[in-house]
Amino acid sequence: MHETYMRMALQQAQAAREENEVPVGAVIVQDQRVIAAAFNQREQLHDPTAHAEMIAITQAAESLGSWRLERCRLYVTLEPCPMCAGAILQARIPFVVYGATDPKAGAVDSLFQLLRDDRLNHRAEVVSGVLAPECGAILTEFFAAQRRLGKK
Repeated sequence: MHETYMRMALQQAQAAREENEVPVGAVIVQDQRVIAAAFNQREQLHDPTAHAEMIAITQAAESLGSWRLERCRLYVTLEPCPMCAGAILQARIPFVVYGATDPKAGAVDSLFQLLRDDRLNHRAEVVSGVLAPECGAILTEFFAAQRRLGKK
């Protein structure tokens, strides 16, 4: 089941790559139904907060007519950053599945463990490493191409 939804998130990451965005995709599911799907759009929107998770959370909240995403699961191709982990907690998402780890900005396992911090009023169950090779490869290929083109 997790692989099916992660493949959908990977399709979103591919869409990001086609738009020359960092290829990260996210899908939010409630009761086996996809209620949100998004990809990074920071360059396109000129918005530093336009991460795939943030856009998907906004879509899901609108779809449900509530900011509380209590019966939802978030699938994302890259370990969420501190901003996105904070939004996950604020949205009360109880279950997060991610693919590749992010040793430079990961706030779920790598640098911080925000979704499991007992000091906070909400926590989320986490499954990591789902389709990690595929999720990592799309990022590695993207950044290698950027370096070849002389971009940051």
